[in-house]
Amino acid sequence: MAAVRVAIAGSTGSIGTQTLEVVRAEHGVYEVVALGVGTAADAVVAQATELRPEVVVVADAGARARVAAELAAAGLGNIDVTDDHLALVEPADVVVNGVVGFAGLPVTVDTLRAGKRLALANKESLIAAGPVVQPLRAVPGAEIVPVDSEHCAIHQCLRASVDHAREVERVVLTASGGPFRGRTATELAEVTVDQALAHPTWSMGPKITVDSSTLMNKGLEVIEAHELFGTPYDRIEVVVHPQSIVHSMVEFTDGSTVAQLSLPDMRLPIGYALGHPHRIATPFGRIDWAQLSRLDFEPPDTATFRCLGLAYRAGRLGGSAPARLSAANEVAVEAFLAGRIRWNQIPDVCVAVLERHDGSVPTSIDEVVDADADARRVAHRALEELPT
Repeated sequence: MAAVRVAIAGSTGSIGTQTLEVVRAEHGVYEVVALGVGTAADAVVAQATELRPEVVVVADAGARARVAAELAAAGLGNIDVTDDHLALVEPADVVVNGVVGFAGLPVTVDTLRAGKRLALANKESLIAAGPVVQPLRAVPGAEIVPVDSEHCAIHQCLRASVDHAREVERVVLTASGGPFRGRTATELAEVTVDQALAHPTWSMGPKITVDSSTLMNKGLEVIEAHELFGTPYDRIEVVVHPQSIVHSMVEFTDGSTVAQLSLPDMRLPIGYALGHPHRIATPFGRIDWAQLSRLDFEPPDTATFRCLGLAYRAGRLGGSAPARLSAANEVAVEAFLAGRIRWNQIPDVCVAVLERHDGSVPTSIDEVVDADADARRVAHRALEELPT
């Protein structure tokens, strides 16, 4: 049986490197045919030297020239080095989109337009461009299999139903609560970047880790769940589950709740997306039931962690509101990581941008890009107006 051909956008990031761990563990089941990065020249050269893909896509011109020169010097000049996103998609059976933030949108669009399976870890592209991305899911062969642990869990739970529209009562997304679970707003007034990056259960990139600390990550996942599965917002709930063992649940109309459980290991949802509709052979996240002593659940504190409520608000507004929220949050998190604003000012920036939402509904990628750019301009002005 021929190996499944895999392309990885964001191959040197957290999702990308863990995808390669899955590929290595599965011993010849998968072949990496394309790698994509923004600027990480040295890391992608090392990956390409090991994996010998057909193409390496590098967004930054300077880094691209370095990659081409180093591969040629290593006798690998036959590897195509380009900036064309389509070149990443074309040779693949499944494309893993592990790009962080809005920059992942072109990979999502190109993959679905090409009628390929999209292993989606880049939630922002679906959230920001939902009205544009949704029609592309009807392209023959196009398929989204989510890589976020929560949406992967929901995807698995829904396999217990033959009629989602009639049988699903509610979707329950679990949240670890991040590093500040149980803290009050007063206690969080002066938190540091290092404290926000100290996630108790997951190892992720800095942007997503900060989003987890504010619960914006969970809020964006609420919007993503609505877009992926068509579940109304009043049937999507969030519950804090600090152990991160139950990754999400689906309650059905007969009172049954189906949950997906595993130890926190992103290689499990990555492997699920690569192998779908089959399961891989490597047991990432296997639980030792003799050692698992308790599972705790509690409601989220939406007064302290305001970003969760803002995401519900943006989702219900629809149109370009989710795109504007996602853009505002990226600007605010970047400012926090740079030490320009306090942690508890991140939602203030998002509020300022949402208040400027004009009700528009994007009908093209260009309109999504325009909404994103406008939201970033408003967010930067809001940063300047915040008290120091």
